[in-house]
Amino acid sequence: MSTKFSRKTFLKGSVAGLGMMALNVCTAGAASAAEPAAAAAEDTNSLNLVPKKAASVKVTSRGSVSGGWQGEPVFPNWKGLDDTLAMNHMYTFVGYAGQGTLCVEPEAGVTGFNLFVNNRQINTAAMAAGGVWNVDISGQTINGRNTIQVGGIRPRGKKVTVRVGYPTVQEGSLQDVGIDRDALELLEQIIQADVNNGFPSAQMAVVKNGKLVYQNAWGKVNSYNPDGTPKTDSPAVTNDTLYDLASNTKMYTANYALQYLVTQGKANLDSRLVDLLGSAFVEDTIDITYNGYENPGLKVNKQWKAELTLRDILRHQAGFPADPQYHNDSFDQCSQKTVSGATNVLFSGWDGSAATRVATLKSIFKTPLMYKPGTKTVYSDVDYMLLAFAIEAITGKGLDAFLKETFWNPMGLTHTTYNPLLNGFAANDCAATELNGNTRDGAISFTGVRTATIQGQVHDEKCYYAMGGISGHAGLFSNATELAKLASVMLTGGYGENRYFSRNVMDAFTAPKKEDAANWGLGWWREGDNQRCWYFGTQAPSNTIGHQGWTGTLTMIDPVENLVVVYLTNKINSPVTDKAANPNNFNGNWYTASTLGFVAQLLYQGLQNHGTDPNNAYSALLEDMAESKFALVAEGGSVPATHPLVRSGYAVLEAMAAHANATHSYMDRNYFNDALTLLDDTRDAEELAKLKKMLNKF
Repeated sequence: MSTKFSRKTFLKGSVAGLGMMALNVCTAGAASAAEPAAAAAEDTNSLNLVPKKAASVKVTSRGSVSGGWQGEPVFPNWKGLDDTLAMNHMYTFVGYAGQGTLCVEPEAGVTGFNLFVNNRQINTAAMAAGGVWNVDISGQTINGRNTIQVGGIRPRGKKVTVRVGYPTVQEGSLQDVGIDRDALELLEQIIQADVNNGFPSAQMAVVKNGKLVYQNAWGKVNSYNPDGTPKTDSPAVTNDTLYDLASNTKMYTANYALQYLVTQGKANLDSRLVDLLGSAFVEDTIDITYNGYENPGLKVNKQWKAELTLRDILRHQAGFPADPQYHNDSFDQCSQKTVSGATNVLFSGWDGSAATRVATLKSIFKTPLMYKPGTKTVYSDVDYMLLAFAIEAITGKGLDAFLKETFWNPMGLTHTTYNPLLNGFAANDCAATELNGNTRDGAISFTGVRTATIQGQVHDEKCYYAMGGISGHAGLFSNATELAKLASVMLTGGYGENRYFSRNVMDAFTAPKKEDAANWGLGWWREGDNQRCWYFGTQAPSNTIGHQGWTGTLTMIDPVENLVVVYLTNKINSPVTDKAANPNNFNGNWYTASTLGFVAQLLYQGLQNHGTDPNNAYSALLEDMAESKFALVAEGGSVPATHPLVRSGYAVLEAMAAHANATHSYMDRNYFNDALTLLDDTRDAEELAKLKKMLNKF
């Protein structure tokens, strides 16, 4: 349809039928685009005109404008009439190239208006007054901050409302976002070589600029029998396989819930725990003298607890011990160790029932603080167990139910859940964790301890036995692809027409919690000044955030590159290397694939805006990695060829061979041959012969 414009109006630059553009925008309230009386009032000498340079975009009618929006500016003067003038007609939002829909609603009686997206004029002829229109601006959006400009509204005094939604994660390719395919090929070679040499499994997803550009999986869902022998009948991991996220749970359950509630004005970070959970949080506290800590006395301890806020908890500075093991009936609270014959004065139960979960909250009420709040940082699971209960008190809903209705269902996440076996998934839909329950291959025992291979149940003891599998510190299962979508919300604040976090709230949660602790936000891990480079790599900017999990999981969110990397493993699905020396050190821990941060380190080198073709650098780096690996072997003394550290060294060399075969480079071949000199002629004779055969002739 066309709209009437007078010559006088046109000469003034107020061209009707122009458009605006954004992510998800909606223009409000218009009756008819052609209102004869209004047109005559402007100028009786009118003409039908669509500017030649205006972009024609897809415009479709929509009924409802309900939704959560990134912005809902009403033009003109969306911030109120101000002498800034230009600002009155512009609004900026976060978006990505190749996607975006504005919801545009011209008020009844509007005969024309101008709409620009990133300085490109949009044809508004089809956006009739009084209607609500979805306007496809995917051809005009860019990665990062986008600007819409709305003006020239006629007749003067009328309004146009534009509603802007959020980007979603869409399918894309590495080429789309400027990531060198060689970077992912090298990661594949390293992970596959580790799996070939005994590493259990891994899964990875990469999202950049709102596009899912990579997903892959390696290994089996359960790699070993309980006796430590390789399991040959286990199905392969797929991109759908669920992993136990361990402490990554903290960010995508408790943190996400609180960030949402604070954005909605339903929670305050300075709310006291005693006000949320009741006076028993303070009054039920008992007196315990923790070994190595001064006991301030019960009265002072209660005073400390009475002042604790949600903010204190998120900072891991509340004063709670790291792991009081409410589920372990022989745990000595003074020494914070399992002691045969001891009585756990804070024992709540081990059966994972709803009653035990309630009893666990009462045990937390009884728990005295170990140190004065704010004086040190102690990473404590109790903090996030408490947050789960606080969120349930605020919302009146179970934590799992609240997260499902707020995040998982609206975002279409069908493989993200607590307690998979109780929510429609089978054991082989999940990557297994510890081989012999929570016993560390027989080194640990307590009443009710699981002894069979854990698969489809949360590994974390406090979560499983004391919290019924649903907690803020552990318990969430997902796959890399869905978790990457969930994590991407931290780049924009929402997803589609779902508003989750305001920019101010995201800034508050991700800023350094203190000047001298820039590696922490509120719960979030931060790169800071190379303070998390073991996880996020040395190239990550200081405001990169994320977390890791004990089972072998990593999430990394880089707001500068609009980059999300999710790397999930089940490294503890392997025998304990030496349960007498360290029952928490599994064979899987020795491999490159378990180090987590190597993924980000190599991926950044493959960003095309970070330099030239990375292959030469990769080739040299692989040899350096091999040298470092065998230096660790040498430090271990007489280490047999079957030791996972040696096997992981073999894997690096096998990755070098695969890389040289892929590049067909004589230089890579020379690096490889030089690295073979790291091997011991006696111990490594069999592997040496194998490696020499692996290198193709070219």
